[in-house]
Amino acid sequence: MGRRIAALALDEPRRFEIVSGVEMPGHEALGADVGVLAGCAACGVAVAEGLQADADVLIDFSTPEGTVAWLAAAGERNIPMVIGTTGLTESQLAAVADAAGRIAIVQAPNFSVGVNLLFQIAGEVAAALGDAYDIEIVEAHHRFKADAPSGTALGLARSICEATGRSAADGLVHGRRGAAFRQAGEIGMHAIRLGDTVGEHQVHFGCLGETVTLSHSAHTRDTFVRGALRAAEWVVRQPAGLYAMQDVLFA
Repeated sequence: MGRRIAALALDEPRRFEIVSGVEMPGHEALGADVGVLAGCAACGVAVAEGLQADADVLIDFSTPEGTVAWLAAAGERNIPMVIGTTGLTESQLAAVADAAGRIAIVQAPNFSVGVNLLFQIAGEVAAALGDAYDIEIVEAHHRFKADAPSGTALGLARSICEATGRSAADGLVHGRRGAAFRQAGEIGMHAIRLGDTVGEHQVHFGCLGETVTLSHSAHTRDTFVRGALRAAEWVVRQPAGLYAMQDVLFA
């Protein structure tokens, strides 16, 4: 994601300028030119362990631990953030919310414009169909993805729960095995890890007579990059606070 963010940003020099590239200590990319790593011409910015220049915005697609570290660095320099890292714990999410009291942050489990429309639509469909329809969410990603279910799948479940009055904490069933009869009101969650799959999500609504399916397939990571860059342009104009991608799209 970092390399594709750099590549697309470098393709539009009138909109973006890369002033720093960062990686974890010991990473093989340290010292390399960001442009060369992204498959573009050299841009004169080397990857380092820390921010090498003041920036208008910091885009973070790292690890939960990395995100917490960059929250501190951005807070010290009053730099807004775009956070696409998933798999954050409750305490790490609380750290994001706390930092948003000082800087503007756009946080989303998925920066695809289509997926963020799906978040809204899934809740509306669930509310309209009502309790007679069972709900199952299926997501598929590449074999290297560390967290399951995906942040996007959890975001879909959250949207549905908010729209229908369900409890996300109590109503999610992660896979099934053996004699596991479906209970009323539960939402099934299923994760597939397969090859180089970029990202696929399906929400199935079924009753005794029909099935309605909402689905989204990402063909390239550039889909997420374009959304993240759009969020970066938007967040630099906002006061301190925690924002979602829906704020970027619909504000």
